[in-house]
Amino acid sequence: MLSNRKVIVTGAASGIGKAIVNQCLQEGASVIACDRNEQALRVLKESLNDSTVLDTYPLNVRKYEEVAAFFAYVETEHSDVDGLVNNAGIYLAKHILDYQEDEIDKVLDINVKGYIYFSQMFGKKLFHSQRKGVIVNLSSVSGQEGSSDAIYGSSKAAILGLTKSCAMNFSPYIRVNAVAPTMVNTSMMDSIPEWRKKEYLSHQLIDTPVLPEDVADTVVFLLSDKSKHYTGATFDINNGGYLR
Repeated sequence: MLSNRKVIVTGAASGIGKAIVNQCLQEGASVIACDRNEQALRVLKESLNDSTVLDTYPLNVRKYEEVAAFFAYVETEHSDVDGLVNNAGIYLAKHILDYQEDEIDKVLDINVKGYIYFSQMFGKKLFHSQRKGVIVNLSSVSGQEGSSDAIYGSSKAAILGLTKSCAMNFSPYIRVNAVAPTMVNTSMMDSIPEWRKKEYLSHQLIDTPVLPEDVADTVVFLLSDKSKHYTGATFDINNGGYLR
């Protein structure tokens, strides 16, 4: 589905991001994987039989200057890039009354500003040259239904607005869509309060847990030409837990 595609994936070294990288590679894409964890990126690259289709780049998405340096590198080494998956995120599992200022900044910097930085610089690269491209943003059901961690929920709601606005700003050249999963079987789920897990599960119409690979399947679809008529949309992956 992704032959001749070249895709940037942030938060690529673990969880949903790692699954997205693997699915993109399986579907014929080349991938530039970004993550703060340089060691995990190294392990990811070493796990492949053909390392030529995966490039890795360690960076902190909350640092504008690091993102700018990355896109300067992309311009030199991967000028044909045409896909972006904004996935890097952080969840502190805290009540809003317990948040400190630096923690609020950290969540919003990574979960919102990181997406903005990458979207802006990717958009500049393709839009002015009228090149076709795709952005897929990872949001969350908590951005639609609320979260026990209000700062995290706010950040994921912001991504839905960013998705719609970028779809307008980058049309007709760059399609922009969001994916909003329910709880996914990653390490992040260990931090969700038990009462909230039960609440999520009690609403679901399908009793099969959502895996990182399931989210990656939807991301691959949105990156592909099979989704060529979708932009500004949010794709729910919640087992029918919240019907709209």
